[in-house]
Amino acid sequence: MRKTLLRTLVLLSALALVGVWAGAAQAIKLRIGNIVITANGGFAPTKLPKRRNAPIKLYGNAKFSTTDGTRPSPLRTLTLEFDKHGAVETRGLPKCTQRKLVATTVKGARRNCRGSIVGKGFGTALVELPEQRGIRASSPLTLFNGPRRHGNPTVLGHAHLDYPAPTTYVILIEIQKIRNGRYGFKTVAKFPRIVNDYGSPLSGRLTIGRKWKYRGRTLSFANAHCADGRLQARAEFSFKDESFVQGTVFKPCKVRR
Repeated sequence: MRKTLLRTLVLLSALALVGVWAGAAQAIKLRIGNIVITANGGFAPTKLPKRRNAPIKLYGNAKFSTTDGTRPSPLRTLTLEFDKHGAVETRGLPKCTQRKLVATTVKGARRNCRGSIVGKGFGTALVELPEQRGIRASSPLTLFNGPRRHGNPTVLGHAHLDYPAPTTYVILIEIQKIRNGRYGFKTVAKFPRIVNDYGSPLSGRLTIGRKWKYRGRTLSFANAHCADGRLQARAEFSFKDESFVQGTVFKPCKVRR
């Protein structure tokens, strides 16, 4: 525990020194033990109203590697806290259910819940079975608007790998409302054990954003306003080996006149 805490403090210091991901075009590289995380992301447009929410798209990507070339420890959870100067809207947006996604290919899932898609991306994992060379397996990623849970909106994440056998992965992520200073929303994504932990994520990219018509109005899944020149988020990655890293992300915005 002490070793993990020291690693976390070192990483937080490194984040502060590099400007905490402050809108730079280049990615930020973090290290915890032998795990190296390279990440970047943001939102568009960056010019937003000062007091009322406007539609945005969120995008991000991350890569996982190791200093010694071995397979990274499997990712267990990704916890995100989002700026309170935003909102998630789902009125009039069709809902998908886990039942419609179980044992589906990417094409089948998107066909079953076409009207519920709120995000798309792509992910790659490294699978190392005993006494075999590692194989890279990849899948398009899809986020669907899901049924409400505890009164909160949810998204269903879907991926399908064909190696070593066809397997569908579905995770439910609740978008919780919180009151934690700067933060107003929280999500906890619990990652499935890829091939019984013989697989580890290597990379992933995702774009979230959806617009639709509802009662004569155009609505957007993700929305935000620029109250004070920035939007902020906090992230924590935790791994099977009990190591974790957390940091705060700032992205600048401008007031749209």
